[in-house]
Amino acid sequence: MNAIKFSIFGRIVLVEKGADGWRTYYPGTDGKKRPADFVIPDFVEDAELEQYLGDLFHEDARPGHNEVIRL
Repeated sequence: MNAIKFSIFGRIVLVEKGADGWRTYYPGTDGKKRPADFVIPDFVEDAELEQYLGDLFHEDARPGHNEVIRL
């Protein structure tokens, strides 16, 4: 599966589903990516990602960046 790109209250995150579960990354400006500092449990389904990420990072919401968007 290719990475799914999200804007989580204005921060870009890549999410991939692998054989061992979800993997999360922060994209770099040089085309590289680094592991993100949070985990998505295996039981979260693809269709539930926006809700899960919104629940996890709701404290980061601010005016102009108040939603989780699948890009």
